[in-house]
Amino acid sequence: MPFESPRVSRLEPYLNRAEPAPTLLKMLVGVQLAGIREDVGLSQDQAARAVGFSPAKLSRIEAGKGRRPPTEADVRALLEQYGTDAYEASVLLQLLRRAGEPGWWQRYDKRLMPEWFDRFVGLQEAAIAIRTFEIQYVPGLLQTPAYTRAVVERGLPSAPTREVERRVELRTRRAELLRRADAPQVWAILDESVLLRVLGSPEVMREQLAHLVAVARLPHVTVQVVPLDLTHASAPTIPVTYLRFGGTDLPDVVYLEQITSATFLEDQDETEEYRIALDRLADEALNPRESLALLEQTAERRYAAP
Repeated sequence: MPFESPRVSRLEPYLNRAEPAPTLLKMLVGVQLAGIREDVGLSQDQAARAVGFSPAKLSRIEAGKGRRPPTEADVRALLEQYGTDAYEASVLLQLLRRAGEPGWWQRYDKRLMPEWFDRFVGLQEAAIAIRTFEIQYVPGLLQTPAYTRAVVERGLPSAPTREVERRVELRTRRAELLRRADAPQVWAILDESVLLRVLGSPEVMREQLAHLVAVARLPHVTVQVVPLDLTHASAPTIPVTYLRFGGTDLPDVVYLEQITSATFLEDQDETEEYRIALDRLADEALNPRESLALLEQTAERRYAAP
């Protein structure tokens, strides 16, 4: 039986994932290739020149970026250059092949699923913990279809009906993550203004708040609200999503979305700043029980059926 390095023993469980996880596995292959390169004492530039790659190409491979995984020929060339143990190389190549299995979200066209959003959804699907802060809308994973439709129609007022419905379908499918047997821990912090801003109609808001109450009672979901009268809240000025993955091989990722693009932060010094900010905000917000009471009170007082 071949000797198994600690690295290989950590990788093998990923081969048995029931669901495709292309984004996670691309990152994992990249992280491992970077670790092996560093173990043999090569810089990124040295390794790239040795196999005939540009430094930018090797950087993309090690970062796990791009809609598709690297080719098997490229990964084999790197593994051979590094003198990687045959068994460890075989495990990495198996992971690479699994990284080529499409996720459910990749059947949507590029207008709905640009590369940056493809990556984000793939990371959400693979995360073991998702923390998010929202200042304008209910977080996507916690939205009802009617609320999502109102958000899309507000943001894309000229979009044809078919596109609107496809976007609602996509977000609804994403929300099924909460009902999976291996659902991640989800911790959402909302500014109270999210509850008061009417999207769609009072009926849509009543249904949305009822849904928030229901999901907040799930054992793996925590919802907190930052009240409007908390004048000293240390809230970020933009929405933040913080993603954590199992094991020690993958870095935490912070996702910051703009109108037509997004920024992904993986450097530990940067992600740690956001983790601390979210911790501080959670301490300042209403606790989960108080937040649940506020959700119920807002639904009753502001959106009660006539």
